[in-house]
Amino acid sequence: MRTDGSTTERHRIAVLGAGYAGASAAGYLARHLHPGDVEITVVNAEPDFVERIRLHQVAAGRQLRRHTLAEMFAGTGIRLRVARVVAVDAWQRTVTVADGEHTEAIGYDTLLYTLGSTIADLGVPGVGEHAFHVAGRPAALRLRRRLDELGAGGTVLVVGGNLTAIETATEIAESRPGLRVTLVTSGELGGWLGPKGRRHLLRAFDRFGIAVHEHTTIGRVEPTGAVAADGSTFASDATVWAAGFAVHPIAAASGLAVGDDGRIAVDRMMRSVSHPQVYAAGDSACAIDGHGRPLPMSCASAGFTRMQATAAIIGDLTGRRIPETSLSYLGNCIGLGDRDAIFQAVDGDARSRAWSLRGRPAARFKAFVLRGTVWNMRHPTYGLPTRRRRLAAEPHRAPAAVAG
Repeated sequence: MRTDGSTTERHRIAVLGAGYAGASAAGYLARHLHPGDVEITVVNAEPDFVERIRLHQVAAGRQLRRHTLAEMFAGTGIRLRVARVVAVDAWQRTVTVADGEHTEAIGYDTLLYTLGSTIADLGVPGVGEHAFHVAGRPAALRLRRRLDELGAGGTVLVVGGNLTAIETATEIAESRPGLRVTLVTSGELGGWLGPKGRRHLLRAFDRFGIAVHEHTTIGRVEPTGAVAADGSTFASDATVWAAGFAVHPIAAASGLAVGDDGRIAVDRMMRSVSHPQVYAAGDSACAIDGHGRPLPMSCASAGFTRMQATAAIIGDLTGRRIPETSLSYLGNCIGLGDRDAIFQAVDGDARSRAWSLRGRPAARFKAFVLRGTVWNMRHPTYGLPTRRRRLAAEPHRAPAAVAG
């Protein structure tokens, strides 16, 4: 109901997940839609905004500033529900959440699905039982406790060759020099980088003393290490699985159309192709870039898709023109410990250019990106022309029903 006592019901927007896509989207919607017209509920399993791209630092022992969602959403009118999403019924337009023993059904008129991803075990036996990972804060803290137990001795095996694997291996090696760190990857380490960027990466691994085994596929994880598909064994006191990401199965079970990997199939505006009152952003969305390829699961993709999804929601509810957000990457930023990094520029086809920024300048740029990401969560209207900010605070016509 409206807060002014009238009988017109407010349009209910539910945002599932408060990561890089969800938290920013919720704040942006709250400040660009009149509170008398909409009611925004955010559901998140934790009371804090988690800087997922820094969880390898948490695992290595670094203490990060806490960002409480209640503080971030203060003054926005957003209702925060700290609970786990256990089911979505896209036909009945309800979300079932659980908080301990208590469950609750939350109805919605518009749903923004941003539940993110977790590790992909790739069907490898033993990953769930014996491996550590850094795809969530509880998991990162579990790994940190294990590293604390090892103290100044022991072996850490990192499985994977992507950005998460590289950053995890170098952060642990720098922060805990007494540990022996090994990285195993099924491909070529940094093979996607330009020549200068890859040379810099390999020099960093040499400097940290990280042993690298390329073109090696792990076939089984055991309590004391891992076994490769060719029978090679890797002893380890802590095996860290960073071989890729997978989405939660909730979307596939909800009635929404999903791709082969379980991500929600969306159109260019980030609307579900089967249920147009549902939008998806971040790792949960199977968004297609300008070259017909699905966007990778990443923080950058969360930003692109969040901007497009919120623009579409606002446009669909108010009748305003919906701008088209670019889905093109400028490059990849890879941290190599605290004082080293690589920013690898890419072209329009997402292929690495010859140019890259390396060393301390790239590390400072990486730190700037990390700080800016959190700052943007707290200031979703910063940079808007004054007229647009004023329009966001002024009454406008009630939202129209979304088709579907």
